[in-house]
Amino acid sequence: MTNAWEEREKALENEYFHKQEQAIIDKMKRAAAEVLAKDCCLGRCPKCGDMIEPMIFRGVPLDRCPSCGGIWLGPNDLKILAGKDHRTWFDRWFHADNEEISDQEV
Repeated sequence: MTNAWEEREKALENEYFHKQEQAIIDKMKRAAAEVLAKDCCLGRCPKCGDMIEPMIFRGVPLDRCPSCGGIWLGPNDLKILAGKDHRTWFDRWFHADNEEISDQEV
């Protein structure tokens, strides 16, 4: 009988250490995934994955993707832009592109 108890005790001990090791491995995998996600996406367009170009519009730093034309704002950038000349900044931004296109067509 003592052999059965000893085997049971060893099995429970092995199970305990297996769970501990699995928890450590899962924690390491999550940490590695976070680092990988930050490094591979840094400086890239979230939509198409191409490199983004920093630019300044009315004193507010923005990121622009030359491939898809996406504009990426920081957390407070839209509030700052909306507070500056709120009736015309939106029109100026989008009509500037239209003026360039019409000049090229002529």
